[in-house]
Amino acid sequence: MSNSNTTHFTNPSIFILLGIPGLEAAHVWISIPFCITYAIAVLGNFAILFIVKRDPRLHEPMYYFLCMLAITDLVLSTSILPKMLAIFWFSSREIFFNACLLQMYFIHWFTIVESGLFSAMALDRYVAICHPLRHSTILSNPVVVKIVLAVMLRSCISTMPYPFLAGRLPYCRTHIIPHSYCEHISLAKLSCGDIRVNNYYGLFVLFTTMGVDIIFITVSYVLILTAIFRLPTKDARLKTFGTCTSHLGAILSFYIPSLFSFLAHRFAYNVPLNFHILLANVYLLVPPMLNPIIYGVRTKQIRHRLLHLFTQKGT
Repeated sequence: MSNSNTTHFTNPSIFILLGIPGLEAAHVWISIPFCITYAIAVLGNFAILFIVKRDPRLHEPMYYFLCMLAITDLVLSTSILPKMLAIFWFSSREIFFNACLLQMYFIHWFTIVESGLFSAMALDRYVAICHPLRHSTILSNPVVVKIVLAVMLRSCISTMPYPFLAGRLPYCRTHIIPHSYCEHISLAKLSCGDIRVNNYYGLFVLFTTMGVDIIFITVSYVLILTAIFRLPTKDARLKTFGTCTSHLGAILSFYIPSLFSFLAHRFAYNVPLNFHILLANVYLLVPPMLNPIIYGVRTKQIRHRLLHLFTQKGT
């Protein structure tokens, strides 16, 4: 009897998500800002997609990348929030093992897609500022399609081993995940097997995707700032730099919490668990809300188009 029970527990078909451990009594209150954040993210990103689709003047590389970013943000936030609200509101903590692996794959896949899109947008800003006369030639529509496909393919290939690495592990300690969603290393830590491969591969993916993207973005903006400081007048420098501030703000809001969350899982053992889980939720929910606001406010064409839509409805 004990052997059969042990065998059954070694490979559970259902896991339990705790939400935010230690803050169970505040789950309902925590869900309110998360709901507001998600609602703004959905409305804002759909507005970006609608405006770019309707206005032929926005059919340019920058706005194509922005549309891909909006789709990525919608997938990322939607992949975690419905289940999170089910935990917070209805104490529906069970998740099938295969569904957990699928959620984990989507989260990691589209996180790396978002990072790649920021690199592509940095390239677009570099070409627009440093080689403005050749912008349409360098970043033609076929080139943009190839860049997007390369970003998607890189993410798909690099994250594909995650479900297999997590699925091969024996789970004989517990089937309770101290998290609000299925994340690779959080799931692996439940195993009684050797998770060194999981750890090493996770770090490998982090440094060869997001790490490379950060280096590429940094180099692009060093070149951009060098070109800006060479402009003859202060007004020209400020105007040109203003076209980059929205991108920089979106980059910082994405990379700072995401890198802290990834590295804290492995190295920051003194970080309180509930703080870490809150931050892990923030980096998947807040950037999708901020991106359409940042780009909508700072991008003149989108801002004017939005005002035009509201003015038409008002009349």
